[in-house]
Amino acid sequence: MKEILIGKNESNQRLDKLLIKYLPNAGKGFLYKMMRKKNITLNGKKCEGNEILNDGDILRIWMADETIAKFSGKAEIRTTGFIPDIIYEDEDILAFNKPAGILSQRASAGDISVNDMLLEYLIASGQVSEEQLKTFRPSICNRLDRNTSGIIVCGKSLKGLQDMASMLKDRSAHKDYIAFVEGEVKAGDRLKGCISKDNRINKVSFDESGDYIETEYKPLWTDGKKSILMVRLITGKTHQIRYHLASTGHPIIGDVKYGNGQGAARQLLHAYRLSFPNGRIITADLPEDMKWELGNPGAFEDLPSKI
Repeated sequence: MKEILIGKNESNQRLDKLLIKYLPNAGKGFLYKMMRKKNITLNGKKCEGNEILNDGDILRIWMADETIAKFSGKAEIRTTGFIPDIIYEDEDILAFNKPAGILSQRASAGDISVNDMLLEYLIASGQVSEEQLKTFRPSICNRLDRNTSGIIVCGKSLKGLQDMASMLKDRSAHKDYIAFVEGEVKAGDRLKGCISKDNRINKVSFDESGDYIETEYKPLWTDGKKSILMVRLITGKTHQIRYHLASTGHPIIGDVKYGNGQGAARQLLHAYRLSFPNGRIITADLPEDMKWELGNPGAFEDLPSKI
């Protein structure tokens, strides 16, 4: 027999949804049969699966340990080999300064991602157990392209995931980026348009019937041949900054998809700041490759005062 105490990360969801997470190798029909036969009970009573779980509820699965183990599988925790650069952490969320070259989440089975780094850190620090991962799995709240560096926020709790999802959806949390672009940019602008994505080539383009995008930027520095911009996402769509800036004739330096790919080993785009409606601000230091690619690291010494 297995007894599960419902906590804050498992509450406010249907019982059958939790059972599917906990016993992913058992079919839905089998789970409903076990509930009808009272092999699965909620607070000592027969259940149907559509009950909404509350904090403090007790779920009991009256099966042999071997059977439960067969149906539950094992949570995969991957050793990444990375020491995470944690720039903010509280009870519900955690923010990494993601290095370029790391995926936000896996694209294939052999990938290493920020999600893997998150789970590895939480287990190593004793904040979560492999058993707890069967009913709730912490995850990233926003994504960055593989070769974009900077802030990725992760939800450690269900509340953290839900709160961040709400703030990002209603745009009450503001995301600001630092972009190194080709050419001289003397004045800021607010760009608007609609784009759609061609999944075959993983590339976006303007399309009047597509998703609306809005991007704001202002110049921080220029030497006449290249510029540093502060970019604020008003909306947040795939490749939005990269495509919008390229459409102005100022593609991001090193961007092989929307620019000429020259001038840097990767696109010089960094998620620099995340501002919350309660006044909290998280910032992520620029990586060394961005400081040195322009050959003028001193240009960044007073960067915070310009932003």
